[in-house]
Amino acid sequence: MAGQVVQPGSWAPAEVGRIQLRGVAQVALSASPWTGLLFTIALFAGSWQIGVYGLLGAAASTAAAAVLGADRDGLTKGLEGYCGCLTGIAVVVRLDASWRTAVLAVIAGAVCSVLSAAAGRLLGRIGLPALTAPFCLVAGALASALPTSPAAAAPPIPTAGFTALSAAELGRAFCNDIGQVFFLDTWYAGLLLLAGLLVASRTAALAAACGSVVAILTACVMGLPADRIAEGLYGYNAVLVAIALAATFLTLTPWTAGYATLAAVASVPFTAAWQAFAQPSGGSPFTWPFVVTTWLFLAAAPALERPGISFEKAK
Repeated sequence: MAGQVVQPGSWAPAEVGRIQLRGVAQVALSASPWTGLLFTIALFAGSWQIGVYGLLGAAASTAAAAVLGADRDGLTKGLEGYCGCLTGIAVVVRLDASWRTAVLAVIAGAVCSVLSAAAGRLLGRIGLPALTAPFCLVAGALASALPTSPAAAAPPIPTAGFTALSAAELGRAFCNDIGQVFFLDTWYAGLLLLAGLLVASRTAALAAACGSVVAILTACVMGLPADRIAEGLYGYNAVLVAIALAATFLTLTPWTAGYATLAAVASVPFTAAWQAFAQPSGGSPFTWPFVVTTWLFLAAAPALERPGISFEKAK
């Protein structure tokens, strides 16, 4: 029941495993342990470091939330694990694997659980979900504080015309738009993630695929660099936005499908602008464009009287 806190020793080992997998699945707004299993396979297919640290971060965040007395229903659904999962991956991508990195991932995952509780309490008053904001806050703070390699150059300036992609680049872009949700840049990892979504919901899988296509087209129209489009750097936020609006928070209708498409389009220039701002100092937009775009489109719902677009459903 909602509001019931966790009692020590109340979890069976099998249930702990399901919660861990759901925590990974909730990165893409799914509560299916089978989705989490396929996502986990995709993480290890990308690299063993990403797989290990993703699971470590999810476990640390979930355990900290349980110790602090978080709502049992949320724990069971994996809602306390997904920000820790992404944070663990972000830490190892930045610092490489070591015992110090593992300690940092555990601490950062535990902090995510506190920020998730705070965000849920504050945003719940206006009917908005926390999404991956706790992850963005923790990962952003670490990116600013941790010693790293010299700052990268600013992203290339968009060209004046349409960016043409080869068939191979189009295929890579489609898969990497999905894979980059977990910092993955291999085509097979992206397809595994898409398969995981399909196990949970055909609507979610279709939304992710459409979000990727919309992001590619938008980035090409904007004249963004072909290599960065193919790497999925402009599309992963659009994939999450499409899943959130078309398959999670709003009832799917022709109106909401168009609404989600508009949001996915809006997330692409937002992502490109955030990258241009953050990259020279060694930062990253992470999933802020997804979070802010989804918040804005859900917050606008009360003013829109079209089938499926409703504030109550958005809650």
